[in-house]
Amino acid sequence: MKRFEYTIKAADGIHARPAGILVNKALKYKCSISMKYGDKEANVKKLFALMKLGVKQNDKISLFFDGEDEEDAYAEITANIGENY
Repeated sequence: MKRFEYTIKAADGIHARPAGILVNKALKYKCSISMKYGDKEANVKKLFALMKLGVKQNDKISLFFDGEDEEDAYAEITANIGENY
């Protein structure tokens, strides 16, 4: 299992468009990918679950990758988050 912690820099946080991009990237991988924010956790492959977290600018999130292709998923998704969120 791999873990990634990040503070959201985007002024709009994780709203519909960037959440959709994140979901589409996550769906390419077999491993489970979850996002934790505070005491809430969501499957990154489910748009509504991700949106329900309500992540805003300056919020700290944790991403968890677990499964056979977790290394590849970690590399792509964390790079994307660092560039776009």
